[in-house]
Amino acid sequence: MSLMNLDVFLHLLQYDPDKVKPLDWETDWDDAPLPYKLYRGLPLVPLSREVPATLEGRDTTGVPGLRDIGHFLYYAFGLAQLTQTVMERDPSEESGGVLQMCRRFVPSGGGLYPSELYFYLKLSELPAGIYHYDAAHHRLALLREGNFDDYLARSLGDRCDTNDCFGAAFVSTVYWKNFYKYNNFAYRLQGLDAGILIGQLLELAKRFGFSSVVHYQFLDQAVNHLLGLSEQEESVYAVIPLSTVPANRWMSSGYEDEETVSASELCRVLPSVRHDHYIRSRRIAEYPMLLRMSEASRLDSAQLFRQFRKDEQAIPDQASALPLPPVDRLSYDLAAVCRNRFSPETEYILKPIGLSRLAALLREATASFSYRNDLDGAQERPEPRVCLYGCFYGVEDVPDGAYRYDVDAHALQPVCLGDHRQRMQEGMSLPNVNLFQVPLGFHVAGRRNFLHSQLGKRGYRILQMEAGMLVHRLLLTASALGMGGRPLLGFDANSSDTLYQAASRDETGLIFIPVGPFRERLRLAGSMSR
Repeated sequence: MSLMNLDVFLHLLQYDPDKVKPLDWETDWDDAPLPYKLYRGLPLVPLSREVPATLEGRDTTGVPGLRDIGHFLYYAFGLAQLTQTVMERDPSEESGGVLQMCRRFVPSGGGLYPSELYFYLKLSELPAGIYHYDAAHHRLALLREGNFDDYLARSLGDRCDTNDCFGAAFVSTVYWKNFYKYNNFAYRLQGLDAGILIGQLLELAKRFGFSSVVHYQFLDQAVNHLLGLSEQEESVYAVIPLSTVPANRWMSSGYEDEETVSASELCRVLPSVRHDHYIRSRRIAEYPMLLRMSEASRLDSAQLFRQFRKDEQAIPDQASALPLPPVDRLSYDLAAVCRNRFSPETEYILKPIGLSRLAALLREATASFSYRNDLDGAQERPEPRVCLYGCFYGVEDVPDGAYRYDVDAHALQPVCLGDHRQRMQEGMSLPNVNLFQVPLGFHVAGRRNFLHSQLGKRGYRILQMEAGMLVHRLLLTASALGMGGRPLLGFDANSSDTLYQAASRDETGLIFIPVGPFRERLRLAGSMSR
């Protein structure tokens, strides 16, 4: 398959994804990689498996200890449950198979988990340095020992006083971990997966009393060099400093008037490190399009960093808007909600949805999405780059139809009334969900040009990450309200955009999430926390 223009590639990823992979592509299931990375021959720090069953009532004062970090990492990305599910029997077979999976608290496309989680930690109980979280064994592997406050601050464009932070999380993507199944379509999934993990990290930071700022812009080569990553295999997508000090005391807009260091210059400050790791696959196919996108998205100087300013947008017509009842923010135990989160497939049950329940779902999902990042800087109410559209059926006092949620007005803007479930069903590439059993069908949408004019090719993956973060908040809120949601990318974006008239707002649907009541699937599940 010849290499295509990158703009064409991103357009096809969104609107005609079958054209981004070879027609003869076949997944080699027998040579699949592990869903987690295993380093070998490094100093290891075991973490306690005596994980609390609840995150409520925690003492959130003071610098965390190693035990706290262990609990934080377990709920962020640890292996939570071992499940066994009996598959539906094929008519040609005598009995159905058994699907066994290691479940985490965050979802992932195909359960492949292309993201990896690293930490820079400065705690009294272990050597300061860069660590990899070994999810398979719930432990830390020491990659590079030392204090890297100055190096990290310069990698972030001097927009963070790392002296006030006890550490920082790095969310990376390992290209092969889902390319082996999805080929080039993996690029779209990798940004969404990273965003879902970032969303979980931020929700946990609130419960642990940590302040945080998500950095999407950093010197890629320098950060990957710090972690000892091969950029042909893996690259960091986001850096999240963590502190017990309020973020407004340690974040800044950087020093734009001073000469900035380049990524290559900063790399020379530290010696290279390379570590042996195991992924299980014996044959790894090439993925040149993913590497070209990574190179085109790379930032080599902090002078390339950008910030958004709130746009003066036209005030939408509120005459026809459907106001939603005022609702308080939800209060829930994140640990319990994560354990109970379920991705229905054939288990959806069509039941009426009360208006207050829909109002609570929309309010909480969008309110909890607000977070500090390096794109918005210190703006108090930055303009969100992602939003929610929805097709609703059988909701109390809401005519069936397609709507856009107006966050500021807490209201539904009608777009096209009627029952659109048949249209949504016909747009699915895989009929694994019966949408006639689903009362709420959400689309997370973002800019049609994927923020290219402001951020270049890096804008695409940033937009996908923010979409993943909003998806995560929607799933958590649905779980807290006793419903399930299943993120899907196998939908017809052209059809849904036309239905929502999204082009008039320069928006496009990035991911589809059916949400509704469900019946429990018969399965065996065992906790892996102790």
